[in-house]
Amino acid sequence: MDKFLTLQEIDQAANYIRKHTQHKPIAGMILGSGLGELADAVKQADSIATEDIPNWPASTVKGHQGRLVIGLLQGKPVLVLQGRAHYYEGYGMDRVTMSVRVMQRLGINNLFVTNAAGAIDPAYEPGDVMILTDHISLLAMSGLNPLRGPNLDEFGPRFPDMSQPYDQEFIRIALATAKASGIAAHQGVYICLAGPSFESPADLRFLRTIGANAVGMSTVPEVIVARHGQMRVLGISGISNKANLDGSTVTTHEEVLEAGKLIVPKLKTILLGVLNQLS
Repeated sequence: MDKFLTLQEIDQAANYIRKHTQHKPIAGMILGSGLGELADAVKQADSIATEDIPNWPASTVKGHQGRLVIGLLQGKPVLVLQGRAHYYEGYGMDRVTMSVRVMQRLGINNLFVTNAAGAIDPAYEPGDVMILTDHISLLAMSGLNPLRGPNLDEFGPRFPDMSQPYDQEFIRIALATAKASGIAAHQGVYICLAGPSFESPADLRFLRTIGANAVGMSTVPEVIVARHGQMRVLGISGISNKANLDGSTVTTHEEVLEAGKLIVPKLKTILLGVLNQLS
């Protein structure tokens, strides 16, 4: 049997974080490529380099700074992760989702997860935002489910329900906030692929056929683990590039990071709107 992440390893990380902050966050935020500057808005912040946290997977991707920022946003205590780990970096799915497990052991019940995503829907433009209403867990369907291995009963059941991965009330507040702020927000389905190569035009046409609106290389494993642990989840994609359904354009990571500059103010507005409603 493969070696999987243990409760002891998760608790070692959680205990380290507790020792380095006085805050008790009620919400966790995971920031995608190019979206990390949102953490700069956190007040009275304690910053922890993830490389110092026991058992924590290192992020090796440009645009992922590799630190936790714990402090106050709109007066609410939050934990913000700048720099997630990805499957394509060589980690098992249990390590990719370790940050969510640690949040759960810290008593965090709300997860706001963001990503930079490529458009599949031709109507989406770079700089747009999409509120996730559902996802397609293609990797999990093919065997790379983050819940594979011994079930950690302390978090949830062996066979968790996934009928509503994204919290309906969070979606309602997010859309209302966007509308009140003049932000055009799409609603759609996100699909996670393994990466690191971007999708071919045929890939994108296939993904569109099966019902996906935007595509990326993260988020879905984190959401599966969050829901296993009964967390409420809000997901937002920042659209970083136009749908390349005919092969006429070239997608680069630099393009993804550049689009983040347009997306961050929108994300900040929507996330703060939802955060304000948390008790």
